[in-house]
Amino acid sequence: MTYLGKAVSPITSNACNVADDPRFHLFGAGDDRGMLVVDGSRIHRVNHKVAELLAFAATSGRQELIDDIFNAIGVSARSVVGNEPPLQIPVRAFSLAIAQKCNLGCTYCYAEGGDFGARPKIMPDDVAVAAAQRLFDGAAPGDTVRLAFLGGEPLMNRTGLRRVTDLAEKIAQSRNINISFSLTTNGTLLTEDDAEFLARHGFTVTVSLDGVGEFHDRLRPFRNGSGSFNKIVARLHPLFERQDRISLSARVTVTPYNLSLLDTLHALATLGFRSVGFSPVLSSPTGRGEMTGDDLALMLDQMIACGRDFEDHLLSGRFHPFANLATALRELHRGTHRPYPCGAGASYLGVSAEGELAACHRFVNEPEAAFGNVRSGLDQERQTGWLAERHVDRQEPCKSCWARYLCGGGCHHEVIHRGRPACDYIRSWLTYCLETYLRLEHDCRWWFDGKIAPNG
Repeated sequence: MTYLGKAVSPITSNACNVADDPRFHLFGAGDDRGMLVVDGSRIHRVNHKVAELLAFAATSGRQELIDDIFNAIGVSARSVVGNEPPLQIPVRAFSLAIAQKCNLGCTYCYAEGGDFGARPKIMPDDVAVAAAQRLFDGAAPGDTVRLAFLGGEPLMNRTGLRRVTDLAEKIAQSRNINISFSLTTNGTLLTEDDAEFLARHGFTVTVSLDGVGEFHDRLRPFRNGSGSFNKIVARLHPLFERQDRISLSARVTVTPYNLSLLDTLHALATLGFRSVGFSPVLSSPTGRGEMTGDDLALMLDQMIACGRDFEDHLLSGRFHPFANLATALRELHRGTHRPYPCGAGASYLGVSAEGELAACHRFVNEPEAAFGNVRSGLDQERQTGWLAERHVDRQEPCKSCWARYLCGGGCHHEVIHRGRPACDYIRSWLTYCLETYLRLEHDCRWWFDGKIAPNG
């Protein structure tokens, strides 16, 4: 980070919360003041006077003043990162809907119970083989490809999952290409043998858990209405035992009915998870479980409570499993600048059980984001047009928002189906993350350097 002078007094709340300028964002953290330069996601420490001048320039509507201040403090006012949509992005990741069926009846499921609104299906072997082969299109020795398994519940097609994993690994080895595997599972079907297979292939495994006990059971029951939590926990032990070879995390889908996030974080960490992440329901096929503005305000309070817990741990030299903040801090440290929320429709595509290519796993069976199939290949013209349309600088109100290159415009699927109800939540959360970065970047350098302890 660039240090531009010592802050001598608190800046006004107005100066700390300039959220309507598309070029920069001011934020405060104790005696520290910071500025995010939106183009290039550049973070600077600034003093009191600079912050006040920038706040005045933003509210005056005189863009030339911002240019003058940037020049005076040595910040480039010129474009650092281009804003043109990419002409072509090589696809390097597939998620396979290896089983478009599920044994749970989650109340908010984007996949409509796992079958995406159609007849339940298992991916045929010939489709899985074609997908595995297609994944390596254009990949050169030394490149990395990624293969993910989702559903439905992917372990309902355990045989197919294992077969395509072995095939993809053989192809990767024969072509000197690196490959990584991931699995998102509800955990109800896991066995000791599954855990050993996942460990042998170095899988990243995400287990969906929406709280503890009745909180989880209310949202993720079996299809007959009975609770699933205790049965899942009974099957997790083999994964916990292999966390030296499996990157294991818990994913909590947040609805208005399970907003006690700090308690959930502690409970899942106590179970044995070293990484716990939270994601709000912003769009569901039936509207059930969708978060409103009031719900998101409560979620923000809980997320910040989890963040404070994370900060306390790091400042005392201890590890903490709160994945949302850990990811945000590392991306801020790298200067991540994204014109899209994720790789969907670009480097990453979803594959349906029938072999259709979609922008991601959430767009399976949805024509507006269909990009060909694994047999005939990617429709690059359609992909390019879709990416151009979805670019954050071509979205409203995104292109005037200071958070656009940190947020990327929001999940494509959620935005298309519901709009952007979470913008205020996202901006507030990102401001907290920026403030936390100022607090921790110096005192917890060990963590940013990838160590597990100050002297590790």
